[in-house]
Amino acid sequence: MKNIVLAVFILLGQVVLGQQHAHPFYTEGRLNVILDTDMGNDIDDALALDMLYKYADQNRIHLLAIMNNKESDYSTRFIDMMSTWYGYKKIPIGRIEKGVFINDYVDYSKNMVEYNDTAKLYKYSLKKHDKLLPAHELYRKVLAKEQDYSVVVISVGFSTNLARLLESGPDRYSPLSGAELVAKKVKYLSVMAGSFGEKKRAEFNVIHDRPAAQYVIANWPTGIVLSPFEVGAKVIYPSKSIEQDFGWAVNHPLVDAYRRYRPFPYNRPTWDLTSVYYTVEQQGNLLNISKPGKLTVDEKGFTHFSEQADGKHYVLSITEGNARLLKDYFVDLIKQKPKRYRK
Repeated sequence: MKNIVLAVFILLGQVVLGQQHAHPFYTEGRLNVILDTDMGNDIDDALALDMLYKYADQNRIHLLAIMNNKESDYSTRFIDMMSTWYGYKKIPIGRIEKGVFINDYVDYSKNMVEYNDTAKLYKYSLKKHDKLLPAHELYRKVLAKEQDYSVVVISVGFSTNLARLLESGPDRYSPLSGAELVAKKVKYLSVMAGSFGEKKRAEFNVIHDRPAAQYVIANWPTGIVLSPFEVGAKVIYPSKSIEQDFGWAVNHPLVDAYRRYRPFPYNRPTWDLTSVYYTVEQQGNLLNISKPGKLTVDEKGFTHFSEQADGKHYVLSITEGNARLLKDYFVDLIKQKPKRYRK
């Protein structure tokens, strides 16, 4: 009975929130989504990718492509491993050349690939990961085929690929410039980046390619919804779920990656998950959204936002109470069996 009452309470709360904070880019039906990720730098990228596979299982999204913005073949190989295991081996993957590489962090994608080289637990669908299309070129190939104003780009890493896309020129895929192609095909950019807390912070995704972040924020031709550091920092994914909720799987790449990122057990903020969540859960979600305005990134990597009636930018926030509910939502979704493993 308590569970039923709680479920009703959550549902009513979501309805009220949905009425008060309408999604500025609401889309009917299945969403066309492209993910741009720095896979391997933090485990929230892998958790966010799991969510997208689950939404694809539910036919709520069409995951058009996965772009990697971390300079590492390990990252693209791990993405391939995940897509193959979840049953989405045909999703194209874009790689990056001369992008951001960070070697002072534990790279779980590297750890997973090296582990799998010996254990042989997971399969790959691609044979030559170093021959994949550069991400900005794959963007052009994918976007050119889609309906106008129909794609949402979710960026949960560095802005390098996005800046290169905007700066790209006409090619075999489209006679349009990159900026023109984005303006025609992309409904909005959902991005995890920046910080607006009481303590100033040059946020990770911004500071490691600040020029690209500045360029994208200043020149992206359609709307931007930004989930800052403070939102995901309030919603903590529990290691208890990793320990207890995946007993149905003999081997699970997300679980193995989680265990190979930091000394286990550990809890982790859900930064990237919040951008995925807001993109897909368009009605009655647990996040608040600002009035329209303008985002900027300064020379030190700090983000700024000012309200403007004619602005195209929005910033997300969350209450402490809703943060607890959103954590439960993430756990409930991620622990679900992928469609291909259900009997």
